Amino acid sequence: MLRSIALKHGQKVLKSQAHRLAIQRRSQHTNVIDILRERHFVSAVTSDAIALHVGSRSTAVYCGVDPTAPSLHLGNMVTLMGLLHFHLGGHRAIPLVGNATGMIGDPSGRSTERVALDRATLARNVAGIEAQLQRFFSRGTEYALKRMPEIDPAGLRQVRVLHNADWYRDMNILAFLGSVGRYSRVGAMMARDSVKSRLQSVHGISFTEFSYQLLQAYDFWHLYHHHGCRIQLGGSDQWGNITAGTDLIHKMPFQQDGLDTGGIIADSEHESADAAYGLTIPLLTTSSGEKFGKSAGNAIWLDEAKTSPFDIYQFFVKTSDADVERFLKMFTLIPIRQITDVMSGHREAPENFAAQRLLAAEVTELIHGQSGLNRALCATEVLFGGKIEAIQKFSQQDFVDAFEGDQRMVSLARAEIEGKTIADIAVLIGSCKSKSEATRLARGGGLYWNNQPVSDSKWVPRIASADFVGQGTVGIVRTGKTNYRLVRVV
Repeated sequence: MLRSIALKHGQKVLKSQAHRLAIQRRSQHTNVIDILRERHFVSAVTSDAIALHVGSRSTAVYCGVDPTAPSLHLGNMVTLMGLLHFHLGGHRAIPLVGNATGMIGDPSGRSTERVALDRATLARNVAGIEAQLQRFFSRGTEYALKRMPEIDPAGLRQVRVLHNADWYRDMNILAFLGSVGRYSRVGAMMARDSVKSRLQSVHGISFTEFSYQLLQAYDFWHLYHHHGCRIQLGGSDQWGNITAGTDLIHKMPFQQDGLDTGGIIADSEHESADAAYGLTIPLLTTSSGEKFGKSAGNAIWLDEAKTSPFDIYQFFVKTSDADVERFLKMFTLIPIRQITDVMSGHREAPENFAAQRLLAAEVTELIHGQSGLNRALCATEVLFGGKIEAIQKFSQQDFVDAFEGDQRMVSLARAEIEGKTIADIAVLIGSCKSKSEATRLARGGGLYWNNQPVSDSKWVPRIASADFVGQGTVGIVRTGKTNYRLVRVV
């Protein structure tokens, strides 16, 4: 029994030592704050002492996401990338799902009040977003370890998603007002930009949304005392809510908390108990100032059911030259020196879109993993006239995954197409209305098989030969410039 206890204790000590050594090794070369500044993540900080804090110890950092939609989007990903950098630096990353505050809605950056969600919708959103957060950090870590050999996996902390309903569920409103409300000044609350802009609008602001900042402030206070969390990340529109949290931490002592029992203050031996920091990240915009997100109506979703890996890839491959370097720094973990080299080559031959293609591939893999990237690349080569050599490298499963549920892929039994001409196949899969149409297209140079022009409409592609790609099971028929159909032999 004693031996078992000693063994478990020894394992715990070794794990703790490995974690500290990993922090020390990375701290000798980098400070996460320096990394974030270099990659254009830092809009503002509540204190410059944050760099010393992060560079001298392991800390805990959180960012919150309200489940006002069924999926995270690219705007959320900017802040999550900041949190991922802290995670990879050996710090504890805390993604917080606001399943309590999501019922109210944050007024920041909005001109009108959010539509209230019913409980069933909220529950679905919470479940979906929690799964996405877990997936993001899992894939993000896998992606990082392939590109950053200096990272020791043993030094990485487990990422656990928290829910703020856990500390609001049984909360008494009188206790909340008697504690949090007592330390919150109305003048400061009304002076915050998110409130001022709404007060000046024709819609005004409800007391519900006005009080949102107190709830976010208490989230930070609770995480500070119960999880040793010293830093909050958020978009630049969250500055007022974040500083409300640091103010509450400085003013309301733990002993006067009428809402919780027990708790901890991390690093109390090394640092004054009032140290809490906020860091805001610029909102995602293009060089022309265009915003991205739900409110802007042009959200790129992280849920592949809403935005496919192919669409993610295509979105980033179309990035303008003015934005591509900044996006490479923010949305990938490619070393800065390599990004500099890539941009140098890109400026010499911008027509090759090398920087955009690298950006698209990296982000797609980060969000959807290697399999998602393979699907995106497969669909891109097929739908944008890729050379036969590029198309031949994809397996049958790559084609199936890339075009699953897509009406442009038609599955036919071998007996249905064995010995059929390309004109017959074009009619069978809907590329042409008749064989005569296929014949006219072939004569005019407008009929393609696997992106190669076919002038003889009576040509018969042989199944299980080099005439078919995807291990001899897939044929690609193109009519004109952009009308693609795939036939799959099953």
